[in-house]
Amino acid sequence: MTTFTDFGVPAVLSTALAELGITTPFPIQAATLPDSLAGKDVLGRGRTGSGKTYAFALPVLARLAASKTPRRPGRPRALILAPTRELATQIDATLAPLAAKLGLRTLTVFGGVGANPQIKGLKAGVDVLVACPGRLDDHLRNGHASLDAVEITVLDEADHMADLGFLPVVRRLMEQTPREGQRMLFSATLDNGVDVLVKRFLHKPVTHSVDSATEAPVEMSHHVLHVRGDDRFPVLVDLLSAPGRSVVFTRTKRRAKVLTRQLVQAGVPAVELHGNLAQNARNRNMAAFSDGSAGTLVATDIAARGIHVDDVALVIHADPPVEHKAYLHRSGRTARAGAAGTVITLMTDDQQAEVRDLTRRAGVRPTTSRTRPGDPLLAELAPGERTFVTPSAAPAPVAATAGGAPRAGAPRRGGRGRGPARPAEGGAVPEQTGGARRRGGSGQPRSNQPRSSQPRSGSTPVHSTQSRTSGAAAFSSGTRVGGRRAGR
Repeated sequence: MTTFTDFGVPAVLSTALAELGITTPFPIQAATLPDSLAGKDVLGRGRTGSGKTYAFALPVLARLAASKTPRRPGRPRALILAPTRELATQIDATLAPLAAKLGLRTLTVFGGVGANPQIKGLKAGVDVLVACPGRLDDHLRNGHASLDAVEITVLDEADHMADLGFLPVVRRLMEQTPREGQRMLFSATLDNGVDVLVKRFLHKPVTHSVDSATEAPVEMSHHVLHVRGDDRFPVLVDLLSAPGRSVVFTRTKRRAKVLTRQLVQAGVPAVELHGNLAQNARNRNMAAFSDGSAGTLVATDIAARGIHVDDVALVIHADPPVEHKAYLHRSGRTARAGAAGTVITLMTDDQQAEVRDLTRRAGVRPTTSRTRPGDPLLAELAPGERTFVTPSAAPAPVAATAGGAPRAGAPRRGGRGRGPARPAEGGAVPEQTGGARRRGGSGQPRSNQPRSSQPRSGSTPVHSTQSRTSGAAAFSSGTRVGGRRAGR
């Protein structure tokens, strides 16, 4: 069995990984490590969840430790650019425990939070800076940092940065790094201008592509549930009241907010994640989802890329996306790092043509079933006892909008057999750990198989506090595929 040490990873890092239960490199890591550790520019292509974070984190830390260049105030030695705050936080959570073993210091920089702590951190000196482009550009313009000492630059999720319109500022940042420095770019695709970055900033890059971003992993099972409009909400409640973590995607910010409130009222602890939330609310909601206080995350496509929580066994497209790449990125929140997962799309009569085209372009062949509330199929897709909590007995989820103060913390759900997950920030649970598997009614860990292949469990609620269809009318009046509503 090939180990990290075999590829040249320092023993101290290999030992630290082993302590976290990580002993065998994933394909993207095995492919890129020999070149990245040798200082070559690397272009890595692989879909989300394939293990790219360690593929660049290990050579960054190993090469910085070997160079022994002292850190200086305001002059980071390595720069990792990420498109979103959540991804930047998760990269740092992966890096920080390993960096500490080598005596290296990391820092995150992104918008939506106060700038002063970041300015102080930069002045104190940092080895690895993990940053979102916009806020870092602000710090550079204001003289709080310089990139002239950067030895290694990494662009993570480069195609997503292009989608978000960050390419001009990314180019401006890259031009401030030394031309002789090592550069690595990781991306699921090379469209939307990413190829321009490759040609402009990478010198004779070694290209490694281990899987296709346009194909779903084989560990992921896909289902389309053909439902009547007024059945969508009770079907959703049935699925989400089963044990385990689930991510539900909506088309708009307003829909995410409304659906979260309806689920909580129906006894399903849920938190929301969308662009209208202040950063402190995002952090608290992600922490509640990660630690199991809330088993359901209702999100817009802001969570479709760069969000990793261990043991997400179910992704539900409550509103099917318009674009097939969005379907694949959303679905990629489950079946990560070799684990199994189930993806469900809710489809009404008027969405049949769009969903059929969507899945065809995504390269998946879902199992399509007509479904009503109480259908035994729901217990097959989401096994385990259905449990609910009384809304009045549980705190409200954090739902502060940008600039506002968050309300109380997320409700805690009874009877949900959840294992540990990666914290929203600062944690040390690595991307490759599978976490505790989804549990069925017996309370025993499930095998690492798609949910549809597990023995059927009953779906009788442990205790019911109110009608489970209380939010059906509002939820069923939602967005048609390709439609637009206010509140995006």
